[in-house]
Amino acid sequence: MQEILERAAQIRLLIFDVDGVLTDGSLFLGDDGQEYKAFNSRDGHGMKMLQASGVPIGIITGRRSKVVSKRMASLGIEHVYQGQLDKLPAFEELTATLGLQAQQVAYVGDDVVDLPILRRVGLAVGVQDAHPLVKQHCHWITPNPGGRAAARDICELIMQAQGSLDAQLKPYLE
Repeated sequence: MQEILERAAQIRLLIFDVDGVLTDGSLFLGDDGQEYKAFNSRDGHGMKMLQASGVPIGIITGRRSKVVSKRMASLGIEHVYQGQLDKLPAFEELTATLGLQAQQVAYVGDDVVDLPILRRVGLAVGVQDAHPLVKQHCHWITPNPGGRAAARDICELIMQAQGSLDAQLKPYLE
């Protein structure tokens, strides 16, 4: 665990996939063609606390969805790349824009399409219910499955490693 905390201490950007990571992977489609996704509120609060501690968040997802745009806007996440069937170019663009090296980035994924990024970053994270091949290429696996507070797990791990978790939790304990 010490190696994971050392890696997490170096993170300056956390990137999430959406389906299977910020959601449980279910896609609800209405008769009108509208797509629905369920997000976990604890994940959202963890993402807000991490951003407040100085670590920005990015999203790189293969699908396009208005609900993703709305949810990310509500969380204050500015770096959102949707419709990225090949996620690596978006990763390279985002890290270049922010002036970061791959070793300063954590990425959270769940399926084989995430492997090209997971194999490059300083902290590769798989959700608890990730594909077995993904798990083989990750430094850390979240205790919780995708869409069920896995994002909160990694946000708190990074804040713990960087010494900012107590400060983020303090207002709730006063």
